[in-house]
Amino acid sequence: MVDAPRRRCLALLSSALAAPWAQAAVPARDVLRVGLTSVILADQSAFLARWSRYLSERLDVDVRFVARESYQSVLDLLFGRQLDAAWICGYPYVRWQSELSLVAVPQYLGAPTYQAYLIRPASGGRRIEGWVDLRGKVLAYSDPLSNSGWLVAQSQLALAGLAARDLRRAFFAHGHRNVAEAVAARLADAGSIDGYVWDTMRAQHMTAARETEIVWRSAPFGFPPIVALREEMHPALGPLKAVLLAMPQDGEGRSLLEALNLSGFEAGEPALFESIRRLALSVPGSGVRA
Repeated sequence: MVDAPRRRCLALLSSALAAPWAQAAVPARDVLRVGLTSVILADQSAFLARWSRYLSERLDVDVRFVARESYQSVLDLLFGRQLDAAWICGYPYVRWQSELSLVAVPQYLGAPTYQAYLIRPASGGRRIEGWVDLRGKVLAYSDPLSNSGWLVAQSQLALAGLAARDLRRAFFAHGHRNVAEAVAARLADAGSIDGYVWDTMRAQHMTAARETEIVWRSAPFGFPPIVALREEMHPALGPLKAVLLAMPQDGEGRSLLEALNLSGFEAGEPALFESIRRLALSVPGSGVRA
């Protein structure tokens, strides 16, 4: 039989292992946990540590970023109350909009919007001029919950008269940067990618962007937002929004935004994502209902 003190020790150890980003010495409400997928930086850990310090100093709360490889993994943590906020895509936002609240929306090139791109290798191979040319070809997607990396592609393939069976193969690269790298390496004939990501990779002189080129651009969509659950909102989320919106007003904030290739953040409105909602309603199996 295990005595009471030992049982308490084992319980504490089990809790710590279940939540490796949490520190038992810090009360839960003194920590703000923000989930996100990979950012487009060579040294993600160093950047997130720097951004965490910036936000923590201004909020007087310990801000901790939790990086995961997919939107589903981030959402699982958010809905499981293991995150207080999450930087996700507009598609999962409209899919679970009744349960989510906007915290802030990034601005790219001065607007809270971005485009989806279809990209191809910059040279060599049979040329892809548009979606209709993907018959019998290999297409790389980003993430099953990505607007630009999956949803847009489903709509455009349907408009081109193509179904999944008309492709030679399609696969998820699990990240927009990975889509560009797959196309550059000729593992895919084309890729459906976030235009902001591809533009940023190009600006940072990344090889995969240099070795791919844009075939097609979508209309603008609402930029991937930072969201929180409508219920049990952390008291620091209001101040977090204020700090994010004020980032262009100080040198360190501008430097962080420059690293992200963003202009700033704004409060955002649900209407910004209506075009994604309409798109999802046109795609069978999107999970979005009228």
